[in-house]
Amino acid sequence: MSSAESQQIWTRAEAYHNSFLIPKDEVLDKIVENSRANGLLNISVSAAQGKFLHLLARSIGAKKILEVGTLGGYSTTWFARAVPEDGAVTTLEVDPQCVRVATENLATAGLVHKVEIILGPAAETLETLSPTPIPFDLVFIDADKEGNATYFKHAKRLVRKGGIIIVDNVVRDGKVADLENKDSMVEGARRLLEVLKADPEVSATTISTVGEKGYDGFTFALKL
Repeated sequence: MSSAESQQIWTRAEAYHNSFLIPKDEVLDKIVENSRANGLLNISVSAAQGKFLHLLARSIGAKKILEVGTLGGYSTTWFARAVPEDGAVTTLEVDPQCVRVATENLATAGLVHKVEIILGPAAETLETLSPTPIPFDLVFIDADKEGNATYFKHAKRLVRKGGIIIVDNVVRDGKVADLENKDSMVEGARRLLEVLKADPEVSATTISTVGEKGYDGFTFALKL
């Protein structure tokens, strides 16, 4: 079976399940349309992944969420819908165009009051954040993959004990396990795995995924 045929099967299967489990959402559709109209890359999480993040945040009663990598605010919207009215999502983005579009999209969703977008290099912004007086409940890392290990170390510092850290795009079509592949994003995923292996303060696993976004996966870590 060719890779194109596999992709067709994955996309069809995801759409089928979504037709039962994820109602049509005009707001999210507008967010996707506006992001594309403004030239943003189509690299946000899928609808199924967005709902998974939403349900995960709700299942742990998250009130304070940190996101590294905003893009057009699609996953940000799922998170902001998950936290209560007195909750908050802090999201970090280096690209001013993404910040502008995400701000528009969050306004469309009526969620600006729950979200703080901080413009600047994430590694520098993370240095300024503190876990006091209230640590984050959940951190979602979906930015440049070369920075994964750095972002994770900060996330662990900022999240509460029992809190969750998710790092997206860590399988990359299986390329991370191909040691001949020296792509910088692949190497970034490997550095993260080395950090996790040596850290007794977290317990983690990687879940591979297939769907409309192709073959990839995310690492799920629990701060002990």
